[in-house]
Amino acid sequence: MHQNNCFGKKVVGFTLMEVMMVVAIVGILAAVALPSYQSYADRAAYADVISAAVPARTEVDICVQTRGADQCEAIPSQPGWAVSELVEGVSISVDDSNFLVTVEPSTLRGGIGSDDTYILSGIPQGGSLQWSLDESSGCLSSGLC
Repeated sequence: MHQNNCFGKKVVGFTLMEVMMVVAIVGILAAVALPSYQSYADRAAYADVISAAVPARTEVDICVQTRGADQCEAIPSQPGWAVSELVEGVSISVDDSNFLVTVEPSTLRGGIGSDDTYILSGIPQGGSLQWSLDESSGCLSSGLC
């Protein structure tokens, strides 16, 4: 770091080798950190998709508790359920007496595809529903939920 030049003055600074080592270390750290950050950012954005299922799930819960599961097979989707730009649509369906709330994401974000659906399955039990993440949810294979 400190050297004398041919005129007897001290030269202060970094050698080219020291600068190259620092650049290489920063490059390696960036190469390791960037994919982790991208995955974290995608999962954080996917939280909008997950939260879009809440109003539909609540609508089904209220219907089953007040009218019974047999009377709740045709609940229409509401336009206000898909208010996020990351949500394409929210729908409710019935499959073998189980209620399914399906949230379809839009493809506005690079790490989230249209096949990364979020599907909640509600199983009627004693006048209410037991909710769980359906195994056919596309977000399970991509690690977003």
